[in-house]
Amino acid sequence: MSGSVKDKIIEIVAEQAVLEPSDITLEQSLEDLGIDSMGLVEAIFSIEESFDIQVPFNANEPEKSEFDISSVQSIITAVEALIAEQKA
Repeated sequence: MSGSVKDKIIEIVAEQAVLEPSDITLEQSLEDLGIDSMGLVEAIFSIEESFDIQVPFNANEPEKSEFDISSVQSIITAVEALIAEQKA
C-alpha cells in the first residue's frame, strides 16, 4: 500500500502545483511548489476522498496539528499513519 499512497499523494500535490508528478521531490514543501492555502485545502479534500480518511481539521496549522504538512514526504507519512489508525 505504501507505494500507492506515495504515488497518489504525489499526483494530488502535482495537480495542485500544476506540475508533472516527476517534477515533485519528497523533500519539497508545499510552499516550495507554489501551493497556497486554498490549494492546500483542495489537496486535503482530495487526500481524504482518495484514501477515505479524515484529516484533522487543523492540518493547515502545523503548530496545532499532529498532521505534518512540512514536506511531501511528511504528508505521505501522516496519511499512512491515518490509514493504519483507521484499520486498527
